[in-house]
Amino acid sequence: MVSIDYINDYIRKTIKKNEGILARLEDYAEENHVPIVQPEVAALLKVITLILKPKRVLEVGTAIGYSSILISSVLPKGAKIDTIDRYEIMIERAKDNIKKAGLEDTINIIYGDASEVLKILDKKYDMIFLDAAKGQYPEFLPQCIRLLNSGGVLISDNILYKGMIANDELVVRRKKTIVTRLRTFLDDICNNDLLETSIIPIGDGVALSYKK
Repeated sequence: MVSIDYINDYIRKTIKKNEGILARLEDYAEENHVPIVQPEVAALLKVITLILKPKRVLEVGTAIGYSSILISSVLPKGAKIDTIDRYEIMIERAKDNIKKAGLEDTINIIYGDASEVLKILDKKYDMIFLDAAKGQYPEFLPQCIRLLNSGGVLISDNILYKGMIANDELVVRRKKTIVTRLRTFLDDICNNDLLETSIIPIGDGVALSYKK
């Protein structure tokens, strides 16, 4: 964890627990070691979605569909989500979960490598949630900026990467490349003239970037 453990524990005990399919997916993820957004990040996603009221959302990294279903729970009527993933087994699980949630008309899964898919998308989005291969974040960024509407928000998860981004002593040898690339990504989003960025040390680190 990035934050002090007792703070995270307090937040998780205090925030409202999800129910229904979201609670079932949380249990599934824990039992099967599937990475999904942490509870405090999930709460942040819901609040940002309620504030922005986006008509179109892009998610990079579908996994089992948890985040898309979570975001859909507070989307305005008629809003749509496109979500990208390259793993067929995850896509099949996500499709099943989306069907169980009754969100087949809201969430559209795009199969493929995000680095290629992002280049050919021609829609504009009010909110983009980046939660895929961390080492590719710098590669994804130019396309995310291109696809994001002015006044939109890019939400980037896991950007402090178990504290390794902020502290060299925590860096694991095999993770050095990812750490270097994430540091590059953070430098880019914090110094890009088109963006105004805040880094929030909850979960594994979240960056919020507003496109001017």
